[in-house]
Amino acid sequence: MEQTNEINEVIEIPVAERRFVNGRNLKFKKKIILLSPLLILFFYFLGLSFKNNLKVNTSKISDSDPRILGHLPYEESLKEELVFIEPHIWVHKDMAQTLLRMRQDAMNEGVNIVFLSGYRSIKLQEEIFYSLKSVRNQNALERARVSAPPGYSEHSTGFAIDFGDGNYRETDFEVEFENTDAFRWLKMNAAKYHFKLSFNKNNKYIDYEPWHWRYEGSIEALKIFETANREFSNANK
Repeated sequence: MEQTNEINEVIEIPVAERRFVNGRNLKFKKKIILLSPLLILFFYFLGLSFKNNLKVNTSKISDSDPRILGHLPYEESLKEELVFIEPHIWVHKDMAQTLLRMRQDAMNEGVNIVFLSGYRSIKLQEEIFYSLKSVRNQNALERARVSAPPGYSEHSTGFAIDFGDGNYRETDFEVEFENTDAFRWLKMNAAKYHFKLSFNKNNKYIDYEPWHWRYEGSIEALKIFETANREFSNANK
C-alpha cells in the first residue's frame, strides 16, 4: 500500500489593513468642503471691494489739486480767437474793444495806462520760465512765485493783460506799480470794465502782482477762471 505524503502548503491570504480615522478630523474636512464655495465668494467680493477703493483713492489723489507749483492749468487760446491791438500785443477778441475803451477812458481823465503784455503762447511761456530761471539761478519753486510754468499761465488764454503807467516806466512789472496813478485808477474803475486783479497780496502761492489783471466779461472767460474765482471766494469766507 502506497503511502501518501501530505504536503502542508502555507498559503498567505492578504488581509485588509484597518485604519481607524479620527472622527474630529473627518468632521472638520467635511465642513471645509461644504464651506469652500462660500469662502471663495467672500474673498472674491473682498478683493473686488479693495480694487474699487484703490481706484477711488487714486482718483482723489490725482484730481484733488491740479496745480503745479501753485499755478492752475490753462489751455492755449486758438489763433482765430486772438486780435492784434498794438505792436507785440495780442488779446482775446472778446475783451479787445472793452480793453481799448477802458484805456481811452483813463486817458480822458489824465491817466496814462500802457499795455506791457497780453497773450503768450505756451512755447513763449516755456522760454520765459526756464530761461530766466537759469539766468537768475532760481529753483523751480522760487521761479514759480513770479512766473507761471508753461501751460499754467493766464496769459495763454488771451484774457490776461499786464498794465503799466506811461509816466512811470521804471515801475513796469514791479510791486511799486501800486503807487502809480494808473494802478489807483484801475483799482477804482477796472471792475466796471470786467477786469479783476489776478494775484493779490493774500495769494499763498504766487507773489503779489499789481500789474497783472484778467478779463471776466464773457461766459468763456468766466468758465476759464471759475476755479480761480471759487478758490478766491472760499479763501475770503
